[in-house]
Amino acid sequence: MISKQKVNRMNERFKVFGLVAILGFVAGVIADLTSEFIIPGLLAILPAFFSARYVLSGLAGACLTLVLVSFWAYITGSPTER
Repeated sequence: MISKQKVNRMNERFKVFGLVAILGFVAGVIADLTSEFIIPGLLAILPAFFSARYVLSGLAGACLTLVLVSFWAYITGSPTER
C-alpha cells in the first residue's frame, strides 16, 4: 500500500514539474515574439556564425527561462532565506 506521505511528495514533484514546464513554455513564447524585434539588432552586432535564427532564439529562450525560474525560486523560497 502506498503511504500518504509518498503520495504528497509525488504531488509536490508533479507541481514543480508542471510549473517548470509552464515557465519554459512562456519563455519560448516570449522569446519568439521578441525575436522579431531583437534579432535584427543582434545580427548587426554578432558575427556571421551567430546569425542563424535558431541560435539567437535558443539564447533568448535560455536567458528568459533562467530569469523566470530564478523569479519563481525567489517567490517560493521561505521568508527567512530572503
